[in-house]
This record gives sequence, C-alpha cells and structure tokens, in this order.
Amino acid sequence: MNDEKRGIPDKDIIGMDLRQFLHLTKSVLNVSAVVITNLYCIPTYLLWMWVILLPFRILNHPGYWYLESIMYKWLLNIVATWSWRSKIRLVEMGDDINTCIQDRCLFLVNHQSTGDVPLLMQAFQEKDTVLESVMWIMDRMFRYTNFGAVSVTHGDYFITQGKHVRDYQMKRLRDHLLKVFIGRNRKWIILFPEGGFLSKRLETSVKYATKNNFPVLEHVTLPRIGAMEVILNTLRPDGNLKDIIDNEVALLNGTAEECEPLKWVVDLTVAYPDPQKPVDLLAICASNRPPCSVYLHYRCYPINEVPMDDTESLRNWTYDRWCEKEEMLKEYYMTGTFPHLPVSQRKNGTFDDHIQRSHNVTMEFRQIVFFHTVFISSTLFHCYLLYKVWNYCQY
Repeated sequence: MNDEKRGIPDKDIIGMDLRQFLHLTKSVLNVSAVVITNLYCIPTYLLWMWVILLPFRILNHPGYWYLESIMYKWLLNIVATWSWRSKIRLVEMGDDINTCIQDRCLFLVNHQSTGDVPLLMQAFQEKDTVLESVMWIMDRMFRYTNFGAVSVTHGDYFITQGKHVRDYQMKRLRDHLLKVFIGRNRKWIILFPEGGFLSKRLETSVKYATKNNFPVLEHVTLPRIGAMEVILNTLRPDGNLKDIIDNEVALLNGTAEECEPLKWVVDLTVAYPDPQKPVDLLAICASNRPPCSVYLHYRCYPINEVPMDDTESLRNWTYDRWCEKEEMLKEYYMTGTFPHLPVSQRKNGTFDDHIQRSHNVTMEFRQIVFFHTVFISSTLFHCYLLYKVWNYCQY
C-alpha cells in the first residue's frame, strides 16, 4: 500500500524524515563531542601524572596524590556534564549523605546499566571533596576501556569474577584497601554487589534464589557479599587498623585521619523511569532520549549496625536491604511515584518528616567552562612541549 492510499500527505512524510535526520545528526554531533573531549582530557591527565609530575611523586608522595585527586575530580566533573547536557534530572531522596562527606563510607549500589557510573559522578560532583577521594570497584573488563588508564592511575580496583580466582581476588582487594585506599587517604568506596547488570544477571539470580529458598527479586538481583565482607573486615572500627597500617603501609605518617576506619554503610538505590530500558552510556553521550528523572535513594547505616561477625548474618542483612530496594522499585513502577521508604518500614502509611527529603542535583555552567578550559589549556601546553622536544631532537 502506497503512502497516498494510507492517507499520509507527502509533506508530512517529508517532515517526519527531516525530524529523523535532524535527530540523528544531533546524536552524531553529541557523540563526536564526547570523543573529542576524551581526546583532550584523558591524554593530558596521563601526561601530568605519568610524566611531568612523576618526579614530584618521589619527592613528595602525599603532595603528588593530592594533585592527582584534584585532576581526577575535574575529569569526573567533565564526565558528569554529559548526563547534565542530556537533560537527565537527578533527584536525591532518603538520608542526607552530606553528613558523611568527611567520613569513610562504603556505598552499596544496585546495577542496571552503563549509565549508573556517570550518573553517580553527576550526583557526587556537588558534594565538596567526594569525587577526588572516591574509589570505584568495577569489573576487570573496564580496565581496557578509554577510561581504564585513568582509573588505574587513581587507584580504582578491578575485580575478576569466578570461583577459581575468588580467594586470590579477595587477598588482592585487602592489600589494595591498605596500600591504595588508605595509603592515598581516600574516603568513599563505591561497590556494585550484584556483580553485573540487571538484565544479564536476573535469570541466574531467580534460579539461585528459587533453589536455595532465598527471596526471588524482579527489579534487582541477589547481591554477592565477598568483596563487601573483605572491605568491612579490613576497615572495621575494632580491627586495630592503625597497627595493621604501621606494619604494612610504610608511606603513611599514621595520623588519626589516615587511620580512620569505616563509619557508614550507605545503601543507594538507583531508579530509572523505564525498568526495561534504563538510560545507558550511549544514550547519555548521544542525548537521544527524552528528558527524564532518575531517582537516587540513600539510607545510611552506622557501621556498628552492620553484622560483621559471620558471613551468614552479613548475607541476611544485605539481602534485607535488597528486598527493601525491590519494594521501593516495585511501588515506583506501579504508581509512578518513588517512595521515601519501603512499605515494610512505614508507620501507619505515613512518613517521618526527616525522611521526606528530596533534592535536585545541579551543576554550575561556569564550573563546566572552567574544567574544559583547564584541560584544553593543558593540552595546548603539552603539544607545545612535545613540539619543542621534537625540534630539539632534530639537531
């Protein structure tokens, strides 16, 4: 059936084709802008850290890592602008994590898509010194992405999954926590305990839960607690952390701040408007999705409320948190309104006033201009230096 028989005027068809063309052109331009940004941000960060400031690392180890943390923060701020530009509105709910900024915290986050990390960067960029002192724990495959060299330099931890390497990986994680996380005075650890994206792990999670009589979840998957258990046992308040540091981490001065243990475990729930198609990294880079709101719900637990004495108690505590995530996500997708508390935690169907908190994450345009100016200027400076070195080598 041709278009005339369908009753679609030719001018409407032309208009539809033009809108599709403009939409595709906009997406291509946005992705190209992200690629160009990577080309002048990542190399200049690596040149500063691996070449120009490397002697300073020998002379002043704490000073080097302070400068690195500032550069890292600026770089993550630029990544955060991608989702901001895509008109993704971040709404924070639950507990106010600004009270935890200066404390060591472990964040437990549900994992839905490749968009989780840049959106968390956007949320954290307005929280004082957080981005410069954060450590991400991620799958080993991300080591080989464009951002992998930056993460390796900063001290993020790449974990290899599998039973055959589990004990070795847990030992490596403990050493990394002492020598890198503590040794470079980091504060926040971001962990995705599910071990993969929801769409890839849901079927396996349901089978495992059914077989072992665990809760069967639909909007999250059962978390793995191996890495979490190592982190808690290594950085626990009653673990004589200072004595361990004095014996194993020679680069520290042993100050009270450096030897501070974990104080909080923060349960962070990420909720996308469409559970079947969460916002991913490509959508963020291309800005090809309609404006939407993504919810970040925080619940802060003092470390002394987290059971650490045996694996089963810790597993049950973590499963309870994930069941609460399931409750909130299920209600959100049924009603369109994200709740302040899981149904099981409410009193007479109402909320406590201090929990009814909602905050829209913002970014300042002048800061965005500043960050890009710094990296573009650094790139030009490095190109000038390389040009001078090349000319010198020609004589």
